[in-house]
Amino acid sequence: MTIVASRVVGRRARAAGVAAVLLLSLAAPGRAQRPLFTQKTPASEFAARRAALLARMGDGLAVLQGAAEDPAYVRFRQNNQFYYLTGVEVPRALLLLDGRTKRTTLFLPPRDERRERSEGPLLVPGDEAARLTGIDDVQPRDAFGAAFTVAAGRDRAVYAPLRPETRGAGTPEIARAHAQAAAADPWDGRPSREETFVEKLQAAVPGITVRDLDPLLDALRLIKSPHEIALVREATRIASDGIRAAMAAARPGVREYELEAAADYVFKQRGSQGIAYFALVAAGANAIYPHYHAGEATLNDDDLVLFDYAPDFHYYASDVTRMFPAGGTFTRVQRELYGLYLRLYTALMESIRPGLSARAIAAQAVPRMDAIVSNHTFSAPRYRDAARAFVNEFRDLDQDTLGHFVGMEVHDVRTPIDSLQPGMNFTIEPALTVPDERIYIRLEDVILVTPDGYENLSAALPAGIDAIEDFMRNAQSNRDLGTRSR
Repeated sequence: MTIVASRVVGRRARAAGVAAVLLLSLAAPGRAQRPLFTQKTPASEFAARRAALLARMGDGLAVLQGAAEDPAYVRFRQNNQFYYLTGVEVPRALLLLDGRTKRTTLFLPPRDERRERSEGPLLVPGDEAARLTGIDDVQPRDAFGAAFTVAAGRDRAVYAPLRPETRGAGTPEIARAHAQAAAADPWDGRPSREETFVEKLQAAVPGITVRDLDPLLDALRLIKSPHEIALVREATRIASDGIRAAMAAARPGVREYELEAAADYVFKQRGSQGIAYFALVAAGANAIYPHYHAGEATLNDDDLVLFDYAPDFHYYASDVTRMFPAGGTFTRVQRELYGLYLRLYTALMESIRPGLSARAIAAQAVPRMDAIVSNHTFSAPRYRDAARAFVNEFRDLDQDTLGHFVGMEVHDVRTPIDSLQPGMNFTIEPALTVPDERIYIRLEDVILVTPDGYENLSAALPAGIDAIEDFMRNAQSNRDLGTRSR
């Protein structure tokens, strides 16, 4: 499978990889050991984020804790809120931002020579760490308690993240649900790490009230900087090439997890640090479950395969979905329903404009979708009913987004909005379902709101019937040629 995947996407991967290096200045360091500070994002980007947060805090005080080390042999990944402000990838780091002095202090654990001999050097307190990170002062972690006590003891607003941290493949809602389940479990009952941290802060300075920092950070994260857009764009390119590899590997008799493996190869080959979420590879009737991920079914010739998968690339995610026929050719019913769905989906996408609310966009799209349904010749009444139900979801839209935001998490921060603004990244992923036949059709694209309209970051990935069939026909020819050459 990996041989097929590398052949299909190799040229695209090499070209896009070179472009990404030029665009993002992500070239590897000259030295062999890992860098002490990230080279994925410039230190100036983190400094701008800290300055923006300090401006929103007034004279308040913000404190954050970085992620702890993992109790397993996995590569360390910082939590998203801490990384967003610092870029520091050191376990158990602490951060203090002072709204009065406009200064930031980072607190790091001391050098662990035994660990460094095993894993390589980490950033440690001192002038070198301050120079590399651009943070005003970098102190030993043991100094945090005294520094916080002095700073917070002047009748000040204190902010800290209150929702559970998210790391690789995490989302705020999943992290929150896990913490709530643990607290409610009579055989568990643990408070979250964030709750414990707040208790420690209040014990250190009795009488303080700790306010939620997350809404302030979420508001900043909602509008992406040019650098963040470039990272989401590259994550989307990688996701798209992973889906191409899965399409090229698909054929009757292959298992769902083999398609996942083809994309995994591409993700790793293109420098991803992990996955943005578990692979959703659903053949045939399995697609009716939106988050199906068992991955063990065998593809049949007439199966329509849903493939929804994306990487965690330099702390930024994507979220792209395509559907394709396992045998390379859409059946008559698949062609009818998928073709109709694609026209409705396009009508919705083409209604997106900055300055409009989700409801306003839906209101513009619905008449166009009604006309598409009215002019379509259905082969069965139940298909007409399914199409009308699809349109009615937007006729009665009761939410402020068309899908979900995408950024450091695949389901990124949720901040109530009145309208779409340039720099917002989100997906659209409406589904057309025929429950009686267990038919489920869904696409998903990553949309960037621009000053003049929108950009579909995943537009280069085939979505039309002819484009998909042509791609899979060529992939089959290449596979046959490779088999004969061996």
